[in-house]
Amino acid sequence: MQVLTPAQMREADRAASARVGESALMRTAGERIAEAVQRYAREGRVVAFAGPGNNGGDAFATLAALPASFERIAYAQDAQRNSPARDQALSRAQAAGVQIRSFPPDRRGADDAVRAAAIILDGLVGTGARLPLPQTYTATIAAMNDSSACVIAIDVPSGIDAERGTAGDPAVRARATVTLAALKPGLLLPPGSSHAGELWLADIGMAQEIAGIKATHSALDDEEFLRLLPHRAASSDKRSAGAPLIVAGSEQFPGAAVLCAMSAARTGAGYVTVATSARAAPALRAHLLEQVVVTLDDAAAPARVVEELLEVAKRCSSIGIGPGLPLDDRTGEIVRGFASRVPLPIVADASALFHFAKQLDLLRGKPIVLTPHAGEFARLSGKGTVRERDRVERLREFVDRTGVTTLLKGEATLVYDGATMHINPSGTAALATAGTGDVLTGIIATLLSQGLTPVDAARAAAYWHGLAGQVAERKRKVGVIARDVYESLAEAMPRDAKVPLLMRIGKLHQERGSS
Repeated sequence: MQVLTPAQMREADRAASARVGESALMRTAGERIAEAVQRYAREGRVVAFAGPGNNGGDAFATLAALPASFERIAYAQDAQRNSPARDQALSRAQAAGVQIRSFPPDRRGADDAVRAAAIILDGLVGTGARLPLPQTYTATIAAMNDSSACVIAIDVPSGIDAERGTAGDPAVRARATVTLAALKPGLLLPPGSSHAGELWLADIGMAQEIAGIKATHSALDDEEFLRLLPHRAASSDKRSAGAPLIVAGSEQFPGAAVLCAMSAARTGAGYVTVATSARAAPALRAHLLEQVVVTLDDAAAPARVVEELLEVAKRCSSIGIGPGLPLDDRTGEIVRGFASRVPLPIVADASALFHFAKQLDLLRGKPIVLTPHAGEFARLSGKGTVRERDRVERLREFVDRTGVTTLLKGEATLVYDGATMHINPSGTAALATAGTGDVLTGIIATLLSQGLTPVDAARAAAYWHGLAGQVAERKRKVGVIARDVYESLAEAMPRDAKVPLLMRIGKLHQERGSS
């Protein structure tokens, strides 16, 4: 899916308004938001705070589209000049029996307004708002945030930067956000993502205009994810189905290699080979029944081990390197020597990132994905700790400088290849446990072995990994471990890629199937 900045969204909106009319777009937006409202309540009082712009018009359009089972009240803040579309939406709301009241002047008035509400609609400001918001909104936003009602934001929670995800003071904390026509980066990036709550994307009839925008950001949905995945041909053999070589593990950390290899297998690889230290091999063989474990001579010179790995790689189709490897100089020589000479696509994680950090030039032009977390990225980039609000800019600078496709892990995982910033919409805090990074590396290794480009393998793996984490969390409310994640990969596969007019982002499979 294309993810549009506020400026790009305004461009698409102008084009669509010229084609079908602004009022028609607003009417459709109201219908989609009303559909979302009814996912959270079927009756009761709906209170809307309608700002002076078209975001307020969308609130009126929503109230007009809701059935009579709801008591509908709008607290409206008017400007000196409203858009014709907003005026028409207001007229439709009045004709439908919506009560229009003056905007509350203070906190007491705002508290009175929301006291009996089942649903609160945040229609104060849209994607073009400048932060921080005027103090006139402070009392109203505080009342919304303190209310026990379900707060649903229209397009973007008021007080959230739609491009960067930064939060002003005040800023609405919504239970759900219905964003119109296209996703915005700030809804997927923290802290904006936590303010947005459950995220819904509403199709309001602007697909033609959205497609014409050259987007700088992107996110996967179920449909595009399934299109990316390779399909095993009927004539496949075990190697053509995907044959990743996992270079991982040590006597101290054999489990990292096991997790990576099992994840590669559960992703659909037909033949997984693990190359590891002779001292680690017994532990790996005790856990890996279907995978081949090749031992590396712990006493041999680095150049000799590199030759051994290159020979094994001749029968493989991708490389996953790093999980559980030692950090000593000898291992560094092996990792760098092998990566510089092997002709296969590579995913590098964990210890491999440590060994590459000072010699990134040897990776330039190679089909490789680096998968650092924030601490590893600080060392790789050479520019120190990365702040949450600077992650997009820092990742863009790093990839543009090094030419290496990079997946930056985090609350919102980012993938950048020098062209498009991919923001992963799936996932859960349950993934914050040891070994899940090794699982991700195994997934990427298999997708690379099956022919995906580094950027497509990385973004598809991040999406699938996030969905699997969600499934694992649903089955085990506490105590999810990395093994649970790779064992959930098959169940997390989306069952139906049909795109509805109103779809839940990142959790579509939950809406369509399993409980």
